[in-house]
Amino acid sequence: MKGRLYVGAQGVLIFALLLAPRWAASWSVSPTVSAAGWALAAAGGVVLVVAFAQLGQALTPLPEPRADAELTTEGLYRWVRHPIYGGVLAMAWGWTAAHLSWSTILLAAALTALLNAKAGYEEGLLSDRYPGYAEYALRTPRFVPRLVGRR
Repeated sequence: MKGRLYVGAQGVLIFALLLAPRWAASWSVSPTVSAAGWALAAAGGVVLVVAFAQLGQALTPLPEPRADAELTTEGLYRWVRHPIYGGVLAMAWGWTAAHLSWSTILLAAALTALLNAKAGYEEGLLSDRYPGYAEYALRTPRFVPRLVGRR
C-alpha cells in the first residue's frame, strides 16, 4: 500500500509540473538557460530509457522488488543505485529550468523530496531481501554519480 501511495504522489507531482507553465506565469529565461534545461531533460530521458532496459524483467513501477528479481548492480546501476529516479529528476529540473517559475521550482523540489523518501523506503526493502545491498549502498551514490573516485 505504501508503495502505491508513493507512485500515485509521484504521478501527481509530475503531471502538475508539466502543467504548471499553463497556469502559472514563467519567468523570462535566457536562451542559454532554456537550452541547458532542455539538454538536461533530454539526458534524463536517455538515462531513464537505458535504466528501464537494464532492469529488464525486474522493472516494476512500485518500490517493492519483484519476487523473481535479482539485484542489478551493473550498467548504470554500477554508478548510482536509482538511475530511474535520477533520470526523472534530471527531466524535472531540466523542465524547471526551461519553464522557470516559483511553481515549477516548488514542484520539482517536492518531487525530489518524494523520490528521496521513496528511495529510502525501497532501500530498506532491498536491504532485507539482498544480503549484499548494504555494502552496495555504501559504495554507490543514490541518484547522482560521483565525478571523482571515492576517498
